Amino acid sequence: MIPKDLFKKIRQIEISTNRMVTDVFAGQYHSVFKGQGIEFDEVREYHHGDDVRFIDWNVTARTGKPHIKKFVEERELSVMILVDASMSCRFGTVQQLKSSMAAEIAAILAFSAIRNHDKVGLIIFTDKIEKFIPPRKGTSHVLRVIREILYFKPQGRLTDISLALDYLHKVTTRKTVVFLISDFMMFHSENNKKIEYLFKKDLSIANRKHDMIAITLNDPKENSLPDAGLVAFKDAETGEEIIVDSADKNIRNLFEETSRLRQESRKDLFISTGVDHIDISTDRPYTKSLVRFFEERQKRLAKG
Repeated sequence: MIPKDLFKKIRQIEISTNRMVTDVFAGQYHSVFKGQGIEFDEVREYHHGDDVRFIDWNVTARTGKPHIKKFVEERELSVMILVDASMSCRFGTVQQLKSSMAAEIAAILAFSAIRNHDKVGLIIFTDKIEKFIPPRKGTSHVLRVIREILYFKPQGRLTDISLALDYLHKVTTRKTVVFLISDFMMFHSENNKKIEYLFKKDLSIANRKHDMIAITLNDPKENSLPDAGLVAFKDAETGEEIIVDSADKNIRNLFEETSRLRQESRKDLFISTGVDHIDISTDRPYTKSLVRFFEERQKRLAKG
């Protein structure tokens, strides 16, 4: 049974995100995500200026008058929302946790999808596949998706994006719009030049099969270290603990440089794989970042 406070939270998210979808994203979602192609609609008589390539010769021969096949865009989409539930996402120092922000963003995307009669599915992952909800339509289904993101208690602590992408391929049979929501804290190796991401090849393959959009979750305290003397740090995912002297300027500079390196490498990852990405931070309204993404993508598609 869902606790009353959680039920209230779900209701608040439903009301606020529905308002955002109506006021901010009306029409934009439809224009930036295309359907799976075109489908046959009807046969009608040929009119001057119609494309002769679509003439239906069987009907033309039978009626004695030229007829053409009319096609319409196959609008229905399947939208999969992949949410990173690892321990590093359960962090936040400003207005909310990254995980809470992820739930609200997922709600906006899900409500936008059902407004356009699309299906919405969910994969919650850590270093395991924690939860899978097949794509379906309807408000009650979307509320279930939101409830699972908020209420689900994952077993894993680490992050395995390759695993999530592999599972995505297994449960989808056609091209899908995929929102991958994560802080992308996992990496393979780090030095003074770049960070190599383990899942780069998997992300590139996924983007060729689907329409991938990465949404990165950030917090300002991950970018700089305040001068607070000796500070105990604990890795949220591995549990490893270290003591750091934050009064040491060299330590603070190293922390900032590592953060800058991580952000640059992450940006390079998305550019090299062709994945659209949206940067979200706990100290800024995420609606502005989402709107900017929709507007820029709309302009890009308009240019062809």
